[in-house]
Amino acid sequence: MATFRNRKNKWQARVRRGGQPDVTKTFLIKIDAEKWARSIEIEIDRGTYINTSFAQKTLFKDLIQQYLKEVTPTLRGAPEDTYRLRKMMRNPIGELNLAELTPNKIANYRDERLKEIKPNTVIRELAYISSMINHARREWGLGIINPVAQIRKPSQPQGRERVLNDVEMNRLLQELEKINPYLKSLCKFALETAMRRGELMSLLWVNVNFEKRVAFLPITKNGRSRSVPLSTKAVEILNLLPRDIEGRVFPLNKQTVSILFLRATRRAEIDNFHFHDLRHMALTKLSARLTNVLELAALSGHRELKMLQRYVHIKAEDLVKKLQ
Repeated sequence: MATFRNRKNKWQARVRRGGQPDVTKTFLIKIDAEKWARSIEIEIDRGTYINTSFAQKTLFKDLIQQYLKEVTPTLRGAPEDTYRLRKMMRNPIGELNLAELTPNKIANYRDERLKEIKPNTVIRELAYISSMINHARREWGLGIINPVAQIRKPSQPQGRERVLNDVEMNRLLQELEKINPYLKSLCKFALETAMRRGELMSLLWVNVNFEKRVAFLPITKNGRSRSVPLSTKAVEILNLLPRDIEGRVFPLNKQTVSILFLRATRRAEIDNFHFHDLRHMALTKLSARLTNVLELAALSGHRELKMLQRYVHIKAEDLVKKLQ
């Protein structure tokens, strides 16, 4: 039932329906208030009404703040997520209320960010926005359609194909050994196991079974545990390492590894090569030995074969050898 009240020469319409919070809106003339009230009642009766009062009262940056407080601390990538979301709060998009967060506004945000950062990073930021809105819809009563679902995402760039030749790899290993005694072993072990940087940094001696030649990872990037088979060379690398008092196989942090690895590539005069490229090289090498793609995915920890394909770079000339 709708009621109307004249206040200060304006008409306030209030719609009440069982099971729904009251909806109010103010108009200059009564006829407009009546038309609006009828349209709201029809939408409620049809089950198509979406209450946008929370969205209109809440700025996007306030939603981010609430998400940072209640949700982000429970996620595995909390430090990185926190940094990225706080940066997003300072963007002009943070000053929009959630009702203004239309597909058009999100598309404009996408286009502006593509001028500043790489497509992969924009895709990640859009995923953040989508996750926050979906969570607010489920848990906080946000009554808007997710605008991210209605826009075109940037094209996924091709996977990196930077591979070092033997001469480059030897130069790199020499420089890594000069900088830090663990870095050379870390690099060689990464090439043998195709483990991610974070997985290598979190690997504990207690989770290395030398008898079975398996390294157990209790938690990985996709949230699942994984056991990584160790080659003979991988076991040899581990046997030469000193035991750290903390129990970590490689007692370094991720940021330090990135900085020192970059320094080593510069000293070795190697351009456009990152630590993560070791994983590409390792999986490409392993794909020649593990012809079953499911076995390769089990080793790499990929849940989607499409993602695994971005890491493995098989050359046509290598396939020719198998066809002979």
